[in-house]
Amino acid sequence: MRDLQGKVAIVTGASGGIGEATALALAQAGMDVALAARRADALEAVAQRIRALGRQALVVPTDVTQRDQVEALVAQTREHFGRLDVVVANAGVYFRSPIHELTPEMLERSLAVNFYGGVYLVLAALPHLRAQNSGHIVLVTSMDGKKGLPPDAPYVAAKFALSGFGDVLRQELHGTGVGATVVFPGRVDTPMIADLQVPWISAKISADKVGKAIVKAIRRNQAEVIIPFQARLLYWAQCCAPRLADWAVRVFRLAGWETKTPPRR
Repeated sequence: MRDLQGKVAIVTGASGGIGEATALALAQAGMDVALAARRADALEAVAQRIRALGRQALVVPTDVTQRDQVEALVAQTREHFGRLDVVVANAGVYFRSPIHELTPEMLERSLAVNFYGGVYLVLAALPHLRAQNSGHIVLVTSMDGKKGLPPDAPYVAAKFALSGFGDVLRQELHGTGVGATVVFPGRVDTPMIADLQVPWISAKISADKVGKAIVKAIRRNQAEVIIPFQARLLYWAQCCAPRLADWAVRVFRLAGWETKTPPRR
């Protein structure tokens, strides 16, 4: 899918952050985009920016935890544009809780949005992509899906689940003409973690950088995208020696903190 001109994408979680940046990057690459999230007003603002680029935008308010709404999103997109080529499962919510304080309800909510929200989109879109023997699926997870950071257990559990799902999906799609990419961003400057302070070594990157990386991954049919480079270093440490990666998390305070003053040593 090197040529994206005139093709159609669905982006969930498109009302801001990575989703908005990805939708705009896809439009800049020549795609028309269906925008999904819960807030219609925020989606319409993104749609206006896409239309200003000369591309079409369809606003479909969607709660990704509701399978019927996700299926309706796919159906409405295909009916409106007459085709579907790319889906970007990006909707997410950030939960932090030490495991000893974790409630089943919190974990279930995290899984509902961060895991099932992506799975529902894949299941709804996949039959159409396979029938046309072309297309691409992007699952936006997190570096928390490669190396868990405390106290992110509910978020980590969902992102690991989605990452594993995407790993199997990519292998099963081999030879079908449909590609799949799992994206693992580090800390990203989005409203979702606006209150989270992070050390310089894991400084927040822009959502635009992630959006552009996603477009590149679609064109190149990349299996995985780990961004930025520091995140790849942590992943390599985890692969070679998990306790070394644990040490790096502690020493460099990679978990971050929710106050404006860094914690004392």
